[in-house]
Amino acid sequence: MTITIKDETFAGKVLHELHLEFATETVTVKDIITERVLKEVEHYNNKLPEYFKGLIQPKAAEKTLNGYKLKNRKKIDGEKQVYTALDAFQKNGFFVLIDNLQSESLTQEVELSKDTSISFVQLTPLVGG
Repeated sequence: MTITIKDETFAGKVLHELHLEFATETVTVKDIITERVLKEVEHYNNKLPEYFKGLIQPKAAEKTLNGYKLKNRKKIDGEKQVYTALDAFQKNGFFVLIDNLQSESLTQEVELSKDTSISFVQLTPLVGG
């Protein structure tokens, strides 16, 4: 089953879309995050473009307007990225909305259909003191 996931702002503006393939119709939130991160890393590692556009900032990368820029164009470790993403989810670094309802845990099961809506909303830390 192919599902389209979206990165959105808190106001609902779509920033990016990505298509993910799942073998079964029942998956967990952890499966969705893992599949997303691994696909982003695979896409980057196959081409090594100037910028990595993904959910999680790789180690030793600088955040820019165009994505994350690595000092040296080198392959990213997908397993480390997945670990960091799962940890960020548990620490409310981003939200996963499934059919406009916030996911509460990594073990939450999701029944996928062609109409399932999955959105990732990243939180922006406030600057100031």
